[in-house]
Amino acid sequence: MRFFRLLKIAYVIYRYGLDEFLLGHERVRGLSVLVNRTLFWRKISTPRAVRLRLALEALGPIFVKFGQVLSTRRDLMPPDIADELAFLQDRVPPFAGDVAVTVIETALGRPIGELYAEFDRTPVASASIAQVHRARLNDGRAVAVKVLRPGILPVIESDLALMGVMAGLVERLFRDGKRLRPREVVAEFDKYLHDEVDLMVEAGNASQLRRNFLGSDKLIVPEVFYDWCAREVVTMEWMDGIPIGRIAQLQEAGIDLKKLGRYGVEIFFTQVFRDGFFHADMHPGNIFVAPDNRYIALDFGIVGTLSDSDKQYLAINFLAFFNRDYHRVAAAHIESGWVPRDTRVEELEAAVRTVCEPIFNKPISQISFGQVLMRLFETSRRFNVEIQPQLVLLQKTLLNIEGLGRQLDPDLDLWQTAKPFLERWMNEQIGWRGLWRNIKHEAPLWTAMLPTLPRKINDLLAHDPAGLLQQGYHGLVWEQRKRNYILGVIAALLAGILTAVVLR
Repeated sequence: MRFFRLLKIAYVIYRYGLDEFLLGHERVRGLSVLVNRTLFWRKISTPRAVRLRLALEALGPIFVKFGQVLSTRRDLMPPDIADELAFLQDRVPPFAGDVAVTVIETALGRPIGELYAEFDRTPVASASIAQVHRARLNDGRAVAVKVLRPGILPVIESDLALMGVMAGLVERLFRDGKRLRPREVVAEFDKYLHDEVDLMVEAGNASQLRRNFLGSDKLIVPEVFYDWCAREVVTMEWMDGIPIGRIAQLQEAGIDLKKLGRYGVEIFFTQVFRDGFFHADMHPGNIFVAPDNRYIALDFGIVGTLSDSDKQYLAINFLAFFNRDYHRVAAAHIESGWVPRDTRVEELEAAVRTVCEPIFNKPISQISFGQVLMRLFETSRRFNVEIQPQLVLLQKTLLNIEGLGRQLDPDLDLWQTAKPFLERWMNEQIGWRGLWRNIKHEAPLWTAMLPTLPRKINDLLAHDPAGLLQQGYHGLVWEQRKRNYILGVIAALLAGILTAVVLR
């Protein structure tokens, strides 16, 4: 199967002239003349970025998804290619409703008529990994049933193996290959894809996000019905709303777009800094708007997580950016080890200032975060910054937030919306509030540990330490003897010198 897949990839490379990317490298540039003369009948006038996007679409859903991830990695490619890959969408036709029924019945072990009072065999949405059907439970509740595309796992495994080979070639052939860590990017993509093909992972993600925002006046997350869930099927509460990309329809429904834009920024920063758990696939197809002006989140196959140290590092950098404290930004990069220790902080500070200073005091309509990220990556290449794969999803989500904000409120000031939130978060983490919060968090652990302390102390005292003490004693005696010997030698030398002086 992998052999035939390679043949198809080779054909797509030939058809769309992607050999231009490979033969443009200095190590193999001499072959370009030979290839162009051999394939003299091939006429290619379409721009290279468009050809790359069309090729990824031709190779199927996994390559399309990888192109979407690469569109956020402007450190890996020129701006024209990154801009074009940002237009990639899943264009996968749905599979038959009868096949979906078979998958559901096999996964849940019951006939479709027993599982659901109603089941619409025509899907309401279809993507590369799964498709969604509308249904109704026997108690009357409307639900959305997501069904995994049959036979997708072998395709994923084959394509990921080939991507790993390509990443290895990039690492060896290109000067920045090792610094950009393409194999780690593919490994991270591998992890997220395998999470997406296990719909129980999505169910767990949805439940966690729902708990985090239960009772929120800004975000609604559907309930998961676990009795109708398996690895190939997930059943969730049906959500009625307007897709966030339909601006005219939102305005007709009386939705406050400015408030919605502000809510989007606050929801994002709440997920990142309060919870360290964020929805990482926030493109317009996964976000609806409820009649009460709240967001509705859908499709939880991809989420991002951040450790406490990640959150603190990001908060320090964001606040430093907002306060134009570029020295602190540069110092944080050096302290974190993202740049070599011998980097002069003043040089990095000047480079960051050059990139970031022009974007302040402008409405979001005049700011392109894509361009800012591109400039920052150019700076990172100059200073040998190590790209952190765990933050790729965060970067991707920030770009999604930019797109949503630009649609909803062109005058939204992202900095002024986010800065008070980050300042509150930092105040809660540092000082007596942070101390008290940590004490309350650790108190249950202390309560469980304290009763065991007498027994642990008794075990320690009951343990016979004679051997260890004896070994230590012998060591001390040896050190003392060695020191006495050295002092004796020094004393003899001094005595000899004094005798010589006196006799003279």
